[in-house]
Amino acid sequence: MAKVCKKAIVTGLVQGVFFRVSTQQQANFLGVSGYVKNTTNGSVEVLACGEVDAVNKLLAWLHIGSQHSRVDDVKKESVPYIEVSDFEVRR
Repeated sequence: MAKVCKKAIVTGLVQGVFFRVSTQQQANFLGVSGYVKNTTNGSVEVLACGEVDAVNKLLAWLHIGSQHSRVDDVKKESVPYIEVSDFEVRR
């Protein structure tokens, strides 16, 4: 299977609502590596690397988000593939 990396910027009410931890849990469940981090403008940045189907499932989940979040938009772009060993929450 092909491996890809995609970067996403998630906007809405996504900080302070367990969005990063929930994203990490979902990524771990799907076997996706990368990171999730808050940005200074209130959005969340996600790098998702792994099998195409798993990455696409995580990107679809980002539109739903954590229980207390409100996702307004998810902007996605393909980025060069890099080998990452796990999925981490960054500050």
